[in-house]
Amino acid sequence: MSKPSGHPELDSAFIGQQRKKLEALRQHLIGGEQRIRADERSETELHGGEARELEDDAQTLAQREVNQAERNVSDQRILSIERALQKIEHGSYGLSDQSGEPIAKARLESMPEALFTIEEERKREANR
Repeated sequence: MSKPSGHPELDSAFIGQQRKKLEALRQHLIGGEQRIRADERSETELHGGEARELEDDAQTLAQREVNQAERNVSDQRILSIERALQKIEHGSYGLSDQSGEPIAKARLESMPEALFTIEEERKREANR
């Protein structure tokens, strides 16, 4: 069961909705990862022993790079989702991991896994 949030604008109904969104999003991302891996296995099984053109190899390598980039983004997003679910359990959902300041409700509605205020996120992005 979740504890009430320390965020002044979030009630238990909103937090319950956010939990459902986060759980559904996590399942969607995990399913996407499984599809990418299955597609890669199918490609290998289909063409594993065949002689291939250089262009085919380049195309396959490029697709694998795209798939890996997608996996990296999904993995990071899944970690954020897991953290947000932890915060729901501990009663700190909607509060920044960095400053403890409330994250705007509109930001949480559009990005339920947000762990930082928009200003903090912008600074983090600028420092990357």
